Amino acid sequence: MRLTFLGTGTSKGVPEIGCTCPVCRSTDGRDKRLRVSALVETGGTRILIDCGPDFREQMLGIPFKPIDGVLLTHEHYDHTGGIDDLRPFCRFGDIEVFADELTCTHLRERLPYFFREVLYPGVPVLHFHTMAPYRPVCIKGVEVMPLQVMHGKMPILGFRIGGLGYITDMTDAPEETMRQLAGVDTLVIGALRHKPHATHQTIGRAAEVARSLGARETYLIHMNHEAGLHAETDAQLPEHVHLAYDGLAIEVADPAHP
Repeated sequence: MRLTFLGTGTSKGVPEIGCTCPVCRSTDGRDKRLRVSALVETGGTRILIDCGPDFREQMLGIPFKPIDGVLLTHEHYDHTGGIDDLRPFCRFGDIEVFADELTCTHLRERLPYFFREVLYPGVPVLHFHTMAPYRPVCIKGVEVMPLQVMHGKMPILGFRIGGLGYITDMTDAPEETMRQLAGVDTLVIGALRHKPHATHQTIGRAAEVARSLGARETYLIHMNHEAGLHAETDAQLPEHVHLAYDGLAIEVADPAHP
């Protein structure tokens, strides 16, 4: 299984507009962070995780092939704002979108032109499917297990796909989620910054979660500029914990074929 990090930044991206801190002024490409999203490719199936406002820019450098399914972690704009830009991929056929009930409801309210009986020419043809935690769905032969995590007081979704665990805006998680992720090969997990935040984990806390789960390798995502310079922060992380960066592609072991 191949995972490509399309974006690893938080809602404002990095650099932030108007900021002149060392991270926002950095010339290291790893410090340029678009809003968080990832592409999973396995056995000929392509699954997009989240579709934020930078989706169009992110996909310009990716081979133009069908997207077999879109997984949405939650309704916030930085995770859903690029859905209209899925329209070029409808050349290959309709697109299946999977999200929790709240996300599906709010997207129908925000994007009513997607759901009319007579569609405006060029509107992407999307089929929305409601997911619930711990009830697996199948996307073109690939099983996806939705997992509940807490984004502050808001329940959202993470996912386990084979040897991959993928979680974004997490502060805490139920025991069942931790059980589902135990021993995962590769953990991708949100880590906003070093200082505590009401709705996001710190970098230190994310590293602790990775250790408790026994993940072989862990990649941190959803960082803002307060996470520090990539080169400096990455060097300070525990062994087998890494800062992800936009464009990074990694291989994830299939538990059935290590």
